[in-house]
Amino acid sequence: MRRFRMLVGLITVLTLVWAPQSFAQERKQREKFGADKRSEQVKNELRTIKPSTETHRWKMVMPWSKGLLFYDMAVHFAESVKLASGGRLDIRVFSAGELVGAMESFDAVSRGSAEIGHDWPGYWAGKNENFNSFGSVPFGLDNEGYNIWLYERGGLEQMQELYGRYNLVAFPAGNGGQEMGLFSNKKATTMADFKGMRIRTVGWYQDIMNSLGASVTPLPGGEIYLALERGVIDAAEFSTPAINYPMGFDEITKYVIQPGVHQPSVQCAIFINKNAWDKLAPDLQWIVRIAAAETQLWSNAWQENLNIEAIKLFKEKVEFVHMDEAAITEFAQKTREYLDTVKARNPDVKKTLDSQEQFKKDFAEWRQIRSGVTPWPLDEYIKGKRLQ
Repeated sequence: MRRFRMLVGLITVLTLVWAPQSFAQERKQREKFGADKRSEQVKNELRTIKPSTETHRWKMVMPWSKGLLFYDMAVHFAESVKLASGGRLDIRVFSAGELVGAMESFDAVSRGSAEIGHDWPGYWAGKNENFNSFGSVPFGLDNEGYNIWLYERGGLEQMQELYGRYNLVAFPAGNGGQEMGLFSNKKATTMADFKGMRIRTVGWYQDIMNSLGASVTPLPGGEIYLALERGVIDAAEFSTPAINYPMGFDEITKYVIQPGVHQPSVQCAIFINKNAWDKLAPDLQWIVRIAAAETQLWSNAWQENLNIEAIKLFKEKVEFVHMDEAAITEFAQKTREYLDTVKARNPDVKKTLDSQEQFKKDFAEWRQIRSGVTPWPLDEYIKGKRLQ
C-alpha cells in the first residue's frame, strides 16, 4: 500500500511538472492565426533588389475630366509614384480629350500609345461584360467587401487575368464608396412608380431597370443636366454625393430616391501597358503596387469625408426618399434573375460573380455576429438606433 501511495504521488508530481509545459505548447501553437502572404515574396525580392538608376516618363490617360474627383484619384496616384521613386518614374496625367478621347483610353494603353490609364472598369464591358464585376455590381460588394475580395480572396488575380488578355497589367486604385440613388422630379417609392419612368443609368442596372418597365438611356455624364432640365429624362443617377454635387442635379429636381442599389461601391483601377511594365526595374514595380494600394485606401476616406458636407448641401434643395421594402426586394429578385442570365452566357462573369457571392456568404456570419454596434452618435445609439 505504501508503495502504491508513493507511485500515485510520483505520477501526480510528474503530471504537475509536465502539464504546464504541454499547455504552454498548445498555447504557443495557437498564438498566431494567419500570415502575410506577401512576406515570403518580399524576402526573396530583398535578396536581389537594388535601387534602379533609370528614369521613365509615362503618359496617363483616362475617361475623367478635370472637374471630376475621379481625376483627382488618378493625380494622387501619379504624385505618390513620383514622390516614392524620387522622380525616377514621372507620370504625366492627361484628362479626357487632352491626348485621347474618354472612351479611347483603354485601347490607347493596350497598344502602347500611352503607358498607363485610370478607369472605372465597367466602361470596357463592350469588350467583356466581366469588366462590370470589377467596377460595381447591383446589390454587390461595398468598399469593405471589394477590399477583402480583391486583396485576400483572389479578386486581384482575376482582375489581372482579364486585363492581361489586352496586354495590360491592372491594380485597384480608388474606391469612392456607395453611390447616390436617382435624382428625380417624381417621388418614386414603390415598384409601380418606376414603370414608364425615363431614367439615365449605365451598365447592368440599365437592363435591370428596363426589365422593370422603365425606359433607360445611358447618357454621358456631361449630358445629364440638360436632359433633366428639358424633361428628356425623368430621373438620373451618376455617382457619389461629393462627385454629384458639382453636377448641379439638385437645382432641377425635387427628390433623391434612395438607396443606390445599383452601385453599393464604385471601384476604380489603374491599367498599364504590359511592355512598359516589363521595362520597369523591380523596385519601381513595387512602388507602383504600393502607391496603387495607398490610393485605394486614401480615396475612400477622402470621398466619404467630402460626402458629409455634400449631403448637407443637397438637403437644402432636395428631399431624400427611400424606396419601400417591397420595391427593394423586387429589385433584388430581378437583379438575381438578370445576373443569372449574364452568367449563363459569359463564363468569365460566372466565375467572378460566383467568387464574390461566395465571399459574401462566407463573411455573412461574422457580419451578423458583429452587427449592432454601428457607430451612430452615442446619444442616438443610447436611444435605440442600432443597425445601419
